[in-house]
Parts: sequence; structure tokens; C-alpha cells
Amino acid sequence: MTLEQLRIFVAVAERQHLTQAAAILALTPSAVSASIKALEERYGTPLFDRIGRGIEINQAGRVFLEEARRTLASARAAELTLAELGGLKRGTLTVHASQTVASYWLARFLVRFREAYPLIELSLSVGNTSSVAQAVAQGMADLGFVEGAIDNPALSVQAIADDRMVAVTPSSHPWAAGKRLTPADLRAARWILREPGSGTRAAFESALTAMGVDPRSLDVALTLPSNEAVRSAVMEGQFATVLSELVVAAHVQSGVLARANLTLPGRQFFMLRHAARYRSKASLALEQLIRSAAA
Repeated sequence: MTLEQLRIFVAVAERQHLTQAAAILALTPSAVSASIKALEERYGTPLFDRIGRGIEINQAGRVFLEEARRTLASARAAELTLAELGGLKRGTLTVHASQTVASYWLARFLVRFREAYPLIELSLSVGNTSSVAQAVAQGMADLGFVEGAIDNPALSVQAIADDRMVAVTPSSHPWAAGKRLTPADLRAARWILREPGSGTRAAFESALTAMGVDPRSLDVALTLPSNEAVRSAVMEGQFATVLSELVVAAHVQSGVLARANLTLPGRQFFMLRHAARYRSKASLALEQLIRSAAA
């Protein structure tokens, strides 16, 4: 049974006249008659009584007419849904982002997207770089945004923004005086750091290795799962940490934290999408919005 057969049946049933139904459908009477006959023969149920040269819908036809109307209405609703999805009038967009990106960079783009496409249901989940990459790879997220390097052949990775890592301490810490830090200073300090798997931790450990410092040689007093927790804990004692400049800028400006004299390499924020999965109109729209801003 096809939707075309249902449309023909409903047209004939409502008019109880083959020629009139054929004219409405832009078909020949013989094509309409053949469609009705094929439907009846396929299911072994007459839907019309042939009386003379005319037809009348029978009881089975009247029961089937209600079902046929409902099915066609559902098909029209499905067509409308696809049209609206294509026109970004409805739909969903699931985004996962690592903490630094989500809290200090991505939010403004999500606001712009929401203003441009108010009927798209937008959801954001926050994790670390590793969990975001996994979500995109498994199809749980349409797009991912991270600050850590990703090496996964299933993912398309695009750099979209630059970021700067900085070492900070409380303003009462000896490093606040501006002393140029050596590898020995780094090993002697007490640190509070983000958890393994975070882009921030990975970037710092990569920088340490480039300086000839084994990350395992640091005295890490606490490992915490968020930028805000790390920042707050550092302010409570004589600790040091490394975070994105975005995370600590306001606290450095107010004098609560001080930047240590340690040069760290810049890093990038990346946009992730699955290399093979279908890209929805909504995800393409957010990609374009972000690329335009980056350009």
C-alpha cells in the first residue's frame, strides 16, 4: 500500500465518482480505477459497491476511509516537519564543550544562535576535553568544543580560536613579586591542578615537558574537576596553578591573584564534529556563525 493509493482512495470515497476524483488528482479515470482495484485485490476486501455504471462506498470502505485520512494527515505532518527542519524553523542541536570553552568563550555564540533560530532546541553539556571528544565520536553530540589536542580519526577537528595559559598564585605568594621562574622553582612549588583528561592539564604538562620538567615531579597538593574549584582553592593558601587567562583575568585585575613570571605557549580552541555522520542544518548554522566570528 502506498500513499498515492491512499490519496486516490480518499478522493474517490469522498466524491463516490471515479471521473471527478481523476480530475482532482490529474489522473485518467482508468488509472484511478486500476489503483482502487489493486488495493481491493491486494487485501481481498471490496471497498466500493458497483451499482450500474456508478460506485458507492460500502461499510468496509467507510471504516478504511477514517484510517486513510489519519494516515495521510500524519504523512502531511511528517512532510511539514522535514520542511521546517530544512528551514531551521524547528529541530534540536546538542553541543558538548569542555569547561573553559563553555564558560568563558562559547556562551556568547550560543546566545547569538538562539536569537537567530529561536525555535531550535539547543542543549549544552559540559565536561572535559576527553569526554567531549568521546560524546562526538559516539554520536551523542552534534558538535564539540574543546581546548585540548584531539587525535581521533573519526573526528573532524578545526581550530577556531586562540587562548593563552597563565600561571597564577595568591598575591601574597613569593612568585607574585615577579621572579623569573626556573624548572627548580616549579618542582619546589605546591600545585593545585585540573584533572587528567582536561585540556588545561594536558596543555600544562606538554609545556612542562618542553621545558625539561617531568610533570610527575611536581608537588600536586590537589587535583580538582573544574576551573572555578581550582581558582578558589588556590586563593586559600600558598599554591600555584595554571589556567586559561580567560578564567583568571578578573581576579588578576582585582589583585586577588597574581600572574607568575612563567612563559607558557599559546593554545587553540577546537571545534569537533564526526567526520562521517550527517550534519544537520542547525549544526551547520552554528558552525558558520562561529567561523564568521573567527574570521
